[in-house]
Amino acid sequence: MNAVTAMTDAPDDQALVLECERRVVNAWPSPSTLLIGDWVVRFASGYSGRANSASPLKPGAELDDATLAMIEELYRADGLPPSIRLTPLVGEDTHKRVLARGYRLKDASFGLIADLDGAEPLIEPDLQIEARPSQDWIAGVSSHQVEAKRNEAQLAAIVEKVRLPAAFATFLLAGEPVAYGMSVAERGMAEIGSVIVDPNHRGHGLGRRMITGLMSWARLMDAHASYLQVDQTNAVALKLYAGLGFRQLYAYETRILE
Repeated sequence: MNAVTAMTDAPDDQALVLECERRVVNAWPSPSTLLIGDWVVRFASGYSGRANSASPLKPGAELDDATLAMIEELYRADGLPPSIRLTPLVGEDTHKRVLARGYRLKDASFGLIADLDGAEPLIEPDLQIEARPSQDWIAGVSSHQVEAKRNEAQLAAIVEKVRLPAAFATFLLAGEPVAYGMSVAERGMAEIGSVIVDPNHRGHGLGRRMITGLMSWARLMDAHASYLQVDQTNAVALKLYAGLGFRQLYAYETRILE
């Protein structure tokens, strides 16, 4: 058994992985998307790993040599390194094929999920929520990203394509924006992403308050679960999410061919 499938032996968990992975495509849309067999192949000028990679959308999804080579050429033609997300949905033969072709590990992430049933929605007055991403929200998120992701136009090209009910949230302290986040609801589940706290205000519980607010918004949208994806090395975030009721649903790797 490979590392990315080890967390999801239970059939119920496998079904949840599929539900999350399919919704992620809509919650974090790429400017250009192709469906190739049981895979979704996405392009976003290099901004964001999820938006610039190929992902399986069916349990046991496989890629033969010719199809994998075609996907590689599509990424190279776009000026991007071929990128494959090895989630628990990927077939064993494709997992071996990707490793054999020399794809190196770019990053490893966990998919987390939290049950919202019975939670009392509570959105603080200082949490400003908009249905569409404003220029201020885009600029605020971009300004607090790592240097490679401080591109407002590329972020806007993704978030402005969201067509489902969404919350673009800004937390204000004395009128000053100090934290950002977003959530997108679809068919009873809500994805949480782009959670960022101003470095000058970290360590004061703002991340927890932002996540709690987004979970409350999801409950108001009749969602029964919130889900998110987080880097496996982000110990601070993992501790925060565990304290808010999130459990580890699955693990996956993003691998690129250079």
